[in-house]
Amino acid sequence: MLKKNYKEKNMTVRYIIDKLYNTSFASREELVFLLNHLTKKDKEYLTAKAHEVSLKNYGDKVYIRGLIEFTNYCKRDCVYCGIRASNKLADRYRLTLEDILDCADIGNNLGYKTYVLQGGEDPYFTDERMVEIITAIKKRHPNNAITLSLGERSYESYKIMFEAGADRYLLRHETASKNLYESLHPKASFEERRQCLYNLREIGYQVGSGFMVGLPKQSNEDLVEDLMFIKELKPHMCGIGPFIPHKDTPLSMEIGGSVEKTTTMMSLIRLMNPKILLPSTTALGSIDPLGREKGLKAGGNVVMPNLSPTTVREKYSLYNGKICTGDEAAECRMCIENRINKAGFTLEISRGDSLVLKDDNRTEELEKYKNISKVDNLTFKF
Repeated sequence: MLKKNYKEKNMTVRYIIDKLYNTSFASREELVFLLNHLTKKDKEYLTAKAHEVSLKNYGDKVYIRGLIEFTNYCKRDCVYCGIRASNKLADRYRLTLEDILDCADIGNNLGYKTYVLQGGEDPYFTDERMVEIITAIKKRHPNNAITLSLGERSYESYKIMFEAGADRYLLRHETASKNLYESLHPKASFEERRQCLYNLREIGYQVGSGFMVGLPKQSNEDLVEDLMFIKELKPHMCGIGPFIPHKDTPLSMEIGGSVEKTTTMMSLIRLMNPKILLPSTTALGSIDPLGREKGLKAGGNVVMPNLSPTTVREKYSLYNGKICTGDEAAECRMCIENRINKAGFTLEISRGDSLVLKDDNRTEELEKYKNISKVDNLTFKF
């Protein structure tokens, strides 16, 4: 009887994977069941299907973005983050406009066509200062895209930066479960975080969101909420990384997330959102020497090498064990291209805009989703 139930369970997981592959839809119940019962062979099958979908939409291309971490000051106090406001051990810094432009120049010379300006929520960088930075970069490199990752700001602030020339905005929702979100982000609003993402879409940005995998007290049900939120938001990019504890935070003694679970979630995102841009994160490479390669084979198609000055890279410490903090930009560029090629992919140095349309009408998709995502009268075997 046990053997029979195992076979039925295994077939049901495969059925859900095939359904995702063929329709890009599954119900909450199906997704929870899949995560609860995924075997090693199922995982291999899921990875292969996600990789197939990625190849179908983007080919073997891996898009490269140049990361410029320009401030580690932050007014937020997120309990998992090494640059949280209350971490008095953090060595704070801000790059000058000239520093940022130098990074952009180096990146352009190395073939980067997208810059990701990332920082904590630093009040010093007002709208006026950000407009100055965006305008200066666009003046020097008018054909290159600018992605901002500056946290939560007002609708008007987002609009001002967009009108100055910013193309994309990355704002991870971190977790789509309200109670978990608010336990990790003191004095922050779950609803306001979500609203920022919808504001960004309305303004016209190509929007990136994303979440962490392996957070303390995070359940498979929580992770399914992340999948459903991404399906609803329909962002142009989704960044998924493992939770990695930082030594100077309240979560320093917690167990971190795994490459296996993170790449599982990447594969599910790829199947549910075939045209999305999906980074294989530095965090994956920080907990496994082949983590980024595993992420690419699980459906990923973006990498973000660091263009920041080596003098500040260790100071932008969101988590323990971050890789590539001592490598020069040219070394990072050469290293990542070699690794991408060795893994069977091709480095793509164009702007790499998402295939997800900026002005898509989500109503029709959501109606389709409501109809298809029923459980199809399956009887789950536990």
